[in-house]
Amino acid sequence: MSDVLRVPSAKIALSTASVYPERTPDAFELAARLGYDGVEIMVGADPVSQDVDVLERLVDHYQLPILAVHAPCLLVTQRVWGRDPWAKLVRAQKAAERLGARTVVVHPPFRWQRDYARDFETGLARMREETDVAFAVENMFPLRARGNEVVPYAPSWNPVDHDFPQVTLDLSHTAVSGTDALEMAAKLGDRLAHLHLADGIGTANKDEHLVPGRGNQPCAPILERLATTGYGGLVVLEINTRKAASRSERVDDLAEGLAFARLHLAASTAGA
Repeated sequence: MSDVLRVPSAKIALSTASVYPERTPDAFELAARLGYDGVEIMVGADPVSQDVDVLERLVDHYQLPILAVHAPCLLVTQRVWGRDPWAKLVRAQKAAERLGARTVVVHPPFRWQRDYARDFETGLARMREETDVAFAVENMFPLRARGNEVVPYAPSWNPVDHDFPQVTLDLSHTAVSGTDALEMAAKLGDRLAHLHLADGIGTANKDEHLVPGRGNQPCAPILERLATTGYGGLVVLEINTRKAASRSERVDDLAEGLAFARLHLAASTAGA
């Protein structure tokens, strides 16, 4: 008997959010230089992230595919692509189709988006019938103030118990919510279609997005679990490098995250 190295088909992408305050073209350049399989576009304030024509030129220039599109769901992107949340999702879908991305990442609605929240599950189901693009709903987290828990999302910050065929598991968000990430992954099973690889310590209300291995989340066990179960979704490094002292430090963090993912996605199994 000998150990056989088995590497799953999961591709590793770099989120363009991971290079902020650098911009979307810089993410392409760094992802290509470091050897990522592609990028996830975080649609945000950067005009390039919103412009499909420019994104297509970046794909051609760097010969690096766009594997996912993250719809503009954050508070700071409420006016990106208009204010209608359904229109944003449709636009994200059309961008993904044109760019060849297979996944749109979407957050649960905010509670004050009442019409959107009420129709979210049924509306997503209708959209799925019209496209091959997967809409992977991301786990978020409650907020805590003066000992009380405030949930800004509806129907919930946790997509596990809802009828979403595809889910994004974010390991920084499990840190903030105090969720057992391994248990969440087990409950999701085949519905786990997308992984935002990051780490966190679990500081209340602080979404840290640390380099994997620098917090207390089970980043390595999650990757190893995916490897042994034949996971075919995406692994996306989504870390915060805003406080990097220099560009070389940012590049080192991105390289470290990629190396971590590749190492723990390689599952060693007994074979003849």
